[in-house]
Amino acid sequence: MTGAAPSIWAALAGGFAGTLVLTTALRAAAELKLTRIDIPFLLGTALTADRTRAKASGYVLHFAAGQVFALGYYALFLALDRSGWMLGAMFGMGHGMFAGTALVNILLPVVHPRMGTPLTSAPNTAMLEPPGFLMLNYGLATPAVSLTAHIGYGALVGGFTAVAA
Repeated sequence: MTGAAPSIWAALAGGFAGTLVLTTALRAAAELKLTRIDIPFLLGTALTADRTRAKASGYVLHFAAGQVFALGYYALFLALDRSGWMLGAMFGMGHGMFAGTALVNILLPVVHPRMGTPLTSAPNTAMLEPPGFLMLNYGLATPAVSLTAHIGYGALVGGFTAVAA
């Protein structure tokens, strides 16, 4: 895309499709025992201790976050005056690295009321263990699975945005 402004609606549609693919990929990887990460559950348990409600609210939060990130990608596409699946995939790589290193590893445990920390004592039973660097506490394949899923998310947002421009 050069010269034509990207469509915010295309970015949001790409964000929805990308979040659907990302969430499905992570769920499939969990079912295949490649990882134990469950982002919707992780997000939902920040709101409630009820596991069923946590799952449901977590999916809503995850899809809402997917839309917020899509708007961030859209702003970057506007600033660069270009978009495309490859540029989106590169943004997805950065997004995935941020999620695995700072967002889920450092920031979420600080505010999550039901997540343990490396300093949690044995009598304090947390609902969730801390993800750790690159979410490695949820399995050795977790970084690769998460990064691949985030790259797919970014490619879809970039591709949708470029096609609509």
